[in-house]
Amino acid sequence: MLAQVHSAALQGIESYRVRVEVHLASGLPAFSVVGLPQGAVRESRERVWAALTNSGLRRPLGRITVNLAPADVKKEGSQFDLPIAVGLLMGEGGLTPEATDGALLVGELGLDGTLRPMRGALAVAERCRRDEVRDLVLPAANAGEAAMVSGLRVRGAESLKEVLAHLRGARSIPPASPIFQSAPDSVDGGREPLDLADVRGQGVARRALEVAAAGDHNLLMVGPPGSGKTMLARRLPGILPPLSFQEALEVTKIHSVAGLLSEDGGLVSRRPFRAPHHTVSSAGLVGGGRPVRPGEVTLAHHGVLFLDELPEFNRTSLEALRQPMEGGEATVTRAEQSVRYPARFTFVAAMNPCPCGLHGDDEGRCRCDPTEVDRYARRISGPVRDRVDLHIGLAPVKVEELRSDVEGGEGSREVRERVTEARDRQKRRYDAMGPNGTNGALTDSGVRRWCTLCSDGEGLLRSGARKLRLSARGVVRALKVARTVADLAGRDQVCPDDVAEALHFRG
Repeated sequence: MLAQVHSAALQGIESYRVRVEVHLASGLPAFSVVGLPQGAVRESRERVWAALTNSGLRRPLGRITVNLAPADVKKEGSQFDLPIAVGLLMGEGGLTPEATDGALLVGELGLDGTLRPMRGALAVAERCRRDEVRDLVLPAANAGEAAMVSGLRVRGAESLKEVLAHLRGARSIPPASPIFQSAPDSVDGGREPLDLADVRGQGVARRALEVAAAGDHNLLMVGPPGSGKTMLARRLPGILPPLSFQEALEVTKIHSVAGLLSEDGGLVSRRPFRAPHHTVSSAGLVGGGRPVRPGEVTLAHHGVLFLDELPEFNRTSLEALRQPMEGGEATVTRAEQSVRYPARFTFVAAMNPCPCGLHGDDEGRCRCDPTEVDRYARRISGPVRDRVDLHIGLAPVKVEELRSDVEGGEGSREVRERVTEARDRQKRRYDAMGPNGTNGALTDSGVRRWCTLCSDGEGLLRSGARKLRLSARGVVRALKVARTVADLAGRDQVCPDDVAEALHFRG
């Protein structure tokens, strides 16, 4: 007897269809799973057997072969438990072949027959919609997440017995409703966005933060310990525009695949802020491992990636950032597969000027040898530095300014309004680029079209590029920043003052 049940698996942050074929034959009892099963897939036999027994269902006898097609792609995860169990019962005659017509089943079984939460439910639901699947049956804990995909009936079940009752027509599982509330636990620990008004002084840094947010530009802050680098970086998400619904879906899908969604499985409504420790590996930063998992650059998609103490990061890890910073995606290639992850983030880094952090101090407290200072700076390669649009130096805030009763500068709300207006101008201008239409994402042809300069601005750019010894990439990035400065001022034309400010941020 042969039975077939449709299911799905994950590859990167996308899902693909898998046909679960169950063949029951006479002979000595045996249970084998083929189709390149890995890890948890191979262990599904024990979970399925226990779930059937503890659900009061009879286990099929004889020789059982389960094939996961396509058979030439490695299968990871425990989501095949439910379709395998249903296929076994169908092969034994406990279900008709028509029971699963137009349906796709995914879910991990507990030993007691309950269905446990799974990773990547949103990606599976999107695949079902594209393939015009009628019903998606999955664990109840993931139903609200999957139901955010329109045009699909999502049915969340608590147990194997509930699924069987639905397939037999005895008790239908009602379609689930989407959960749209925020799921903040997956982003920056669930903390509320911090307010820029808390920052005292640092006017240049505040301006650089606003420019970075308005144009999606990368930022490097260099300053002594306690000058406010981390404080500033953590306030960047609070001045970024809110996520659009499509962006929120992308972020939610990524965090779902990574297993980082909170228990309610709601839509992630805040921009991610990722701050990995400097001991992070290359695989942890850009993705990899076995099985392949998204890295920090992907978890920061549509948000902020903050690297504190930048020179302390492994050189190989930093060099691996070059492709995501330039192309907005991370490609992880292994012998058996190549996976592309989205990685369009705002890169913010902070570092000390020397090993002791006091180089350039007014009181001359730094005791680092010039060779040590140079060696410390060279831990960041030229190609990585060249991909950073804004370079600023921070000085310590004076005690008098820190303890003053005078309120700080503008709060995040006021700055966010200007940033949103600037982004709206870019969105209208770069309508063909879609949701990624920002100055920071402009191609070379886009720079030539949209970042034209008057004769005075052209002369200033040439002079500044020579003095700062900018590479071709550096010149292009300075033009993008100048375009953003003009957008913040509400100007259609890039003026010499805009070029001057952009060059200042490259100094």
